[in-house]
Amino acid sequence: MIRLSVNVNKIATLRNARGGNIPDVVEAARTCIAAGCHGITVHPRPDARHITFQDVLDLAAMLTVEFNIEGYPGAEFLDLVMRVKPTQVTLVPDPPGVLTSNAGWNLASGSADWLGEVLARLGNAGIRTSLFLDTDARQIRRARELGADRIELFTGPYANAFGTPAGQEILAAHREAAHLAREIGLGVNAGHDLDLKNIPAYAKAVKGLQEVSIGHALISDALYMGLTRTVKAYLKALGSKPAKVKRKRPKQG
Repeated sequence: MIRLSVNVNKIATLRNARGGNIPDVVEAARTCIAAGCHGITVHPRPDARHITFQDVLDLAAMLTVEFNIEGYPGAEFLDLVMRVKPTQVTLVPDPPGVLTSNAGWNLASGSADWLGEVLARLGNAGIRTSLFLDTDARQIRRARELGADRIELFTGPYANAFGTPAGQEILAAHREAAHLAREIGLGVNAGHDLDLKNIPAYAKAVKGLQEVSIGHALISDALYMGLTRTVKAYLKALGSKPAKVKRKRPKQG
C-alpha cells in the first residue's frame, strides 16, 4: 500500500501571512490524521517563511503517525532533527532562499560525498533516511553507496508533462528508476506537484512505491473541498486504505 504523507507547509504559509496562529498547523495535522493520512511532512527553511522550528517541535509532541522532515542538511537543520528524531528525514539540495525544491541531488560528481557522514549520523540515531533524486540510474546507485534507506523521486517534470507523450516517457523513466532502486535495496518515495489528476497513473505505473508526500495541491484542493474530504480523495486516488487512528500515549514521568 502507498502511504500518504500530508505536507502542511502551506497551512503555515497562510498563518504567517497574517500573524497569530490561525490557521493552526497542529490542528490541521490532527484533521489530516483523523481523515486517514499515514504521515505528516514539513520542510522547515532557514527563513521560516512557512514551517518554523517551533512548529516542528509542536508537531513532534502530538503526532500519532509517521513524521517526515525535509530539508537541506545544514547545522541548524541537523540539530533540530536529532532533537526531534522523526520517523524519516528527506534530504534535499535546496540552496537558501529557493522558492521550492526543483531538482534532485547531483551525487555522481562526487561533490556530495559528504552526505555519507550525514546519512550515517541520522541512521545511527534510528532515523530512516531518504534522498531527493531525479531518475538518473547513476544517482540512484550512488544513493545506495552513500547509505540512504530510500530515495524520493522528484515528480515535478512528470506533473508538468502529464497528459502528453513526453509525460508518458517521463513516467516510464520513473517506473525504471523505481525498479532499479528496489533491486539494489532502496525504498522508493515520490513527491512534488502530484495531484488528484496525475496520481492514479503514477501509482499504477511505479510498482513498489511506498510513500508520497503532497502539500500544495492537497491544501489547495482543501479550499474547495474541505480538508477531511480532500485527504480521503487523495487516499482513494492512491488506491490506499486510511491509516488507523492511534491515541498519543502520554510520556511517563
